[in-house]
Amino acid sequence: MIEVLSGFPEDVAAFACHGKVTREEYESVLIPALEARFREHNRLRLYYEVADDFDVIQFGAMWDDFLEGMKHLLQWDRIAVVTDVQWIHMTIRGFGFFVPAPLRVFPLSEKDEARSWITAA
Repeated sequence: MIEVLSGFPEDVAAFACHGKVTREEYESVLIPALEARFREHNRLRLYYEVADDFDVIQFGAMWDDFLEGMKHLLQWDRIAVVTDVQWIHMTIRGFGFFVPAPLRVFPLSEKDEARSWITAA
């Protein structure tokens, strides 16, 4: 499940993933929320939390995530990913150099620091 998080500034798109994440959720929750924010702001910050109850992500959802990220590649201001899932952490570290915005991966124990970093001026 993808949850849209509240309590962030308007130029921050914030999400949390729980349990099983499907392609349908990317298409019905995450992508519309991002597109709505991009209509309001030329550049966005992304806060993406993989919650401790995360189980699995469908390949189609990963593909949609990649495509959406590439579609707005030059519009990201900074990206914070919060996860204890090792393969996600390693994937982001491996491909992060493609993203021309500051990108940091935080463990779940540091999600408050991640929120501070993503909202800092």
